[in-house]
Amino acid sequence: MTDPAIHPQSIDQAAKILTAGGICAFATETVYGLGANATNSDAVLSVYQAKGRPRFNPLIVHCSDFTMAEKLVVFSPLARDLAEKLWPGPLTLVLPMRPEAGISDIVTAGLDTLAVRVPAHDAARELVATLNRPIAAPSANPSGRLSATCAEQVKHMFANSVPVLDGGRCAAGVESTIIAVVDDELVQLRAGAMTREEISATVGKPVLATREGVKIAAPGMLKSHYAPNANLRLNATAPRAGEAFLAFGRSPDFTGPMRNLSATADLREAARNLFASLHVLDAENPECIAVAPIPKTGLGEAINDRLQRAAAPTTI
Repeated sequence: MTDPAIHPQSIDQAAKILTAGGICAFATETVYGLGANATNSDAVLSVYQAKGRPRFNPLIVHCSDFTMAEKLVVFSPLARDLAEKLWPGPLTLVLPMRPEAGISDIVTAGLDTLAVRVPAHDAARELVATLNRPIAAPSANPSGRLSATCAEQVKHMFANSVPVLDGGRCAAGVESTIIAVVDDELVQLRAGAMTREEISATVGKPVLATREGVKIAAPGMLKSHYAPNANLRLNATAPRAGEAFLAFGRSPDFTGPMRNLSATADLREAARNLFASLHVLDAENPECIAVAPIPKTGLGEAINDRLQRAAAPTTI
């Protein structure tokens, strides 16, 4: 049996764990991440082992500021414009990695690109700055399962075996948007907490949707991901007997387990509540969770992306 983790009570304590080659979960504005020193291959490997994550699935590297990120990747003028206008924030950029970056090749899964972001969470940036090294951090959950938006969820999913720095509840509730900058084009590899419309309006360029058949070049691209233990039935107009129900907008007259993502049909509120609501319903041990239809516009794109991946059959 794994010994219980000693949870850090301060950023300095968490940084000492990472400096010593350990792993530690921490809050960002999106979801909790399971972090390791991105330049330490043994530490990064521990993240993959703790999560049971496939080694071909690369990780996002978190930086304290643009200056740190610029030492790791090459910014084109377009990529620089994105970073300067939208960082810190829930935006990850996939860019060519510098040969001298010093990032473990386990982080990149052997790719010549690196996914980088500067989180809009003060404690997360301070943790990176205190470590004085970039932090590789996928979501703090067993691979393929629901992401965590509070420290208690992380502790529960890892049976209290992973150190967690409690940074409160995550504000966004879904992962960062991942954009690849290819020549003079922006391609969304993963929908997330920053909408394509927001990004496009900021830089005056369209953001292309992810193309079918694109190889796994960034985190969160596995077909089956973000899943509860229960099956999901999407676009359900009403729950069936024996199901739990995840509502959006008006709640039906239903006596079974039910959560409402947003009674006012606010997509931002729905995104913030998505994983937490699924955690609560999954704890009821239903065979199936029925999910009400969610609009596919704005943040609805990211919500539907997570739900579709959660409902997909497990392939690995």
